[in-house]
Amino acid sequence: MAVLTQPPENVFAYVIVAGKRARQLMSGASPLVANPRSGKATRIAMEELNAGQLEYQMPERPEDSAEREAKRRKE
Repeated sequence: MAVLTQPPENVFAYVIVAGKRARQLMSGASPLVANPRSGKATRIAMEELNAGQLEYQMPERPEDSAEREAKRRKE
């Protein structure tokens, strides 16, 4: 799994990453943006994600793993 910093293109993945970061902020983590435009944890998380300040990992999709395994077996 690669560590990514750009916002996910998939809306579902974007919501998951922003939600996890919002929970961290609500638990007391300090914001990564210097001057957040909002005091709400969800908005701060979205701002951090859009600014590329969060690192996250996307799991491999099952079909990608299957394709790699098939290619490996052919060799």
